[in-house]
Amino acid sequence: MPTNHLIHEKSPYLLQHAHNPVDWHAWSDTAFAQARAEDKPIFLSVGYATCHWCHVMERESFEDAEAAAYLNETFICIKVDREERPDIDAVYMAACQMLTGRGGWPLSIFMTPDKTPFFAATYIPKRARFGQGGLIDLCKHVRNLWQSDRQRVTDSAVSVAEHLGKAFEFSGAEPVTEPILNHACAQLTQMFDGQYGGFEPAPKFPTPHRLMFLLRHHHRTGDAKALEMVRKTLSAMRRGGIWDHVGFGFHRYSTDSQWLLPHFEKMLYDQALLALVYLEGWQVTGDPVCARTAREIFTYVLRDMTSETGGFYAAEDADSEGEEGKFYIWTTNGLREVLGTEAAELWSGIFNFSPDGNFSDEATGQKSGVNIPHLTRAFADWAETLNTEPDELEARWEAARRKLFRARARRVHPLKDDKILTDWNGLMIAALAVGARVLDQPEYARAARKAARFIEERLTDKTGRLLHRFRDGESGIAAHADDYAFLIRGLLELYRTTFDPADLKRAAALQKQMLDDFWDSENGGFFLTAEGMRELPVRPREVYDGATPSANSVSLLNLLHLGRLTGDTGWDECAGELSRAFSGTVKSQPSAFTFFLMGGDFALAETQEIVIVGDPEADDTRQMIAGLNRHFSPRQVVLLRSPENGNTLASVAGFTGSLRPVDGKATAYVCTDFACSRPVTDAEALLRQVSRKHKI
Repeated sequence: MPTNHLIHEKSPYLLQHAHNPVDWHAWSDTAFAQARAEDKPIFLSVGYATCHWCHVMERESFEDAEAAAYLNETFICIKVDREERPDIDAVYMAACQMLTGRGGWPLSIFMTPDKTPFFAATYIPKRARFGQGGLIDLCKHVRNLWQSDRQRVTDSAVSVAEHLGKAFEFSGAEPVTEPILNHACAQLTQMFDGQYGGFEPAPKFPTPHRLMFLLRHHHRTGDAKALEMVRKTLSAMRRGGIWDHVGFGFHRYSTDSQWLLPHFEKMLYDQALLALVYLEGWQVTGDPVCARTAREIFTYVLRDMTSETGGFYAAEDADSEGEEGKFYIWTTNGLREVLGTEAAELWSGIFNFSPDGNFSDEATGQKSGVNIPHLTRAFADWAETLNTEPDELEARWEAARRKLFRARARRVHPLKDDKILTDWNGLMIAALAVGARVLDQPEYARAARKAARFIEERLTDKTGRLLHRFRDGESGIAAHADDYAFLIRGLLELYRTTFDPADLKRAAALQKQMLDDFWDSENGGFFLTAEGMRELPVRPREVYDGATPSANSVSLLNLLHLGRLTGDTGWDECAGELSRAFSGTVKSQPSAFTFFLMGGDFALAETQEIVIVGDPEADDTRQMIAGLNRHFSPRQVVLLRSPENGNTLASVAGFTGSLRPVDGKATAYVCTDFACSRPVTDAEALLRQVSRKHKI
């Protein structure tokens, strides 16, 4: 079987293309040198391993000998995994949006050997159809221009280069104010789908940071509508086909407004962020479905997405056997074969199965003949209809679900993208750490600890700097700002759960490293790439909170937390500079920056710093910690000074060094916005002090 230059790569996405007849190169100086030597433009194709339309374009064009011949004759062809190189993706996606007004993957860029784009698109069919240019025709056109009208190409590239840097320029202003927070909530209210939950029309993305922001808005203002938007959306997503009712975990997004028909890929970052918002939803509402959903997300991740070394895999594909979603769908006959006639009839009704299928084929509009399990009514409603207890119905479903899961496991599984990414692992460390304390599940903390240790041992270089990717025994790729920001977030949450000062100390050290390597000393905020990485036409900065929040958004909250946890006001000053760097842009459309606004909410509202002094194994200390863990307190940081860790903690949080227990009891010192109250030695008194609403 023929191979190309990708055969030596580690990325599953690049390896998927290693046997294409296209003469693919990885992004490298060698590839660009060859383009200059052969006087050819570059075809840059960016995607990722679990991208459905990336697979379609590969099957249609990159595996096709005719299309490959045109590509090889016209271009030097370069493949990039956007998950390995988010910096490359960010720059050329900005170019695509600038040239076409839209973006997505696969991302297709034609550019000069000096890396300046002159044409951009997403998916390109092999031949023209429905008014869309075909890849072969584009190759012919570009080859003709390159050979006979080079100046036209050059002029286009120069024009793009002049405007590309502006894509990463942001307007500054004074730090976020309360009216901006309120405006964001008003925008989300206007965008909210009151019938089905979620925001904006189809396709619908979970956007958990929007929900997390709304929970904080509700906590700050008491706005009942904000809470209702969260409650409805969490419930609708859990009932919908976007949730894997058989094997757990969330699919990427819903193609319809009702959360029924998902894009079936599963991403690690979605599991982490959604687990976090369901945990917060449980704290605020007490809805047991929220707690169960978080637990089941963790079940999926720890079962299917965790390596033996402790790191978490990146994603699972939407496709298997060449069809999207084939692994997850069911016929009524298939359900009957697994469960038997009587049980299949019951669960077909509850999960809305039909012999003709419960969704239509997107291309033809005809019924699909297959079914996606989903609920249109809560289990509690079904229990009432069936005159049974909810717990009994849940138990019967669990027995049926296990049978379906075992049957499904015998199918051909989708591809698992088993690379381990530092940034996405940081998010999952954060989610597991929060889950451990909110749900009182120590095994989640152990999994988070193991992943953090793996990153420290295998994804940190000799200088202490992070690396981005591990796969197949090899660590590589210099870390990006996301790697630092998300891992720091994970370590801060892990500290809050286990109170190991080493996590707080490492978080502070990584934050200092991030400031040294990524800080924009001229405009403020963080670049995506480290100082010295100059291989791209521009050095990108990001603040928009998309599928994942931006490094700048997460860093704003990290810096504020570090300031409160360590007592070092330098962190707060840095947070202020970061907020000022982007606040003008954020003010213009605040609902697009909801994770960033979570930092603004923390900075503006009354915050609490709590230091508990006591033995972590003693009942009185445990009662204080457990009481704090039960409640949603987004503007609260907690430290624990114990006989064992007191000196270590004082080395990073010096103000704790003089704190001592009172009368030999666990003692809590509570400060509110830098004003400290008298210490308390009773868990119930502590909760009364931190919030009148809290009961123990």
